[in-house]
Amino acid sequence: MKYYLTDTHTHIYAEEFDKDRSEIVENAFRQGIKKILLPNIDSSTIEPMLNLSKQYPENIYPMMGLHPTSVKENFKNELKIIETYLQKERFYAIGEIGIDLYWDKIFIEEQKEAFSNQIDIAIKHNLPIVIHARESFDEIFEILDKKWTPNLKGVFHSFTGNKEQAQKIITDYHFYIGINGIVTFKNSDLPEVIKTIDIQSILLETDAPYLAPVPKRGKRNESSYIYHTAIKVAEIYQLKINEIARITTENAENLFHFPL
Repeated sequence: MKYYLTDTHTHIYAEEFDKDRSEIVENAFRQGIKKILLPNIDSSTIEPMLNLSKQYPENIYPMMGLHPTSVKENFKNELKIIETYLQKERFYAIGEIGIDLYWDKIFIEEQKEAFSNQIDIAIKHNLPIVIHARESFDEIFEILDKKWTPNLKGVFHSFTGNKEQAQKIITDYHFYIGINGIVTFKNSDLPEVIKTIDIQSILLETDAPYLAPVPKRGKRNESSYIYHTAIKVAEIYQLKINEIARITTENAENLFHFPL
């Protein structure tokens, strides 16, 4: 292949892949996915994530962060662990972080504080942020409006917002929009939203093992399936797959600064 794709968000270090992880990675490489980024969840996932990235140091890169659904009473201890790892390992982003109000709102104030604190950590370490926003755009925008500086870069991963929210993300914050298998779903509004977004603001991702694209919907997602998302995005923009791969990989490199 003359092009390669970048999966900017995948959890292939997770236990769902314990039986065939090496095969999953090799499948991705064969499909033309040469760069893979791993978002962290909490302290329990750090070592599995780092172990995988160290197995493939030229292809797989780790992030460090506390996922909003892992924010509980002990979140400050979790943030201390994050800071400790940032001092001894190389990471390519603070993520995934954000606010999730889909599952419950018990820890909403803690989620807001953890998100705000992790933005500070990102600014301190000059790293981009990878944002998880589920039923929480207003809350996230409120915090970003206060915290944003021109040096803060980032992406709203697994974007499911509307045209207005997309434009705010791009215009106000100069962040990227992360697109995954949701764009291939039959009832998704994302194709219409994407038409209003410049391809220079798009990143591709899988969020594996979740959100497998059509025609793999309902199965365990994996990085190689990003090809199906790329095909759909190419169709939306009326560009060749090679161009989609080139542009979105360049976008990923501009954000995460992984080695080429």
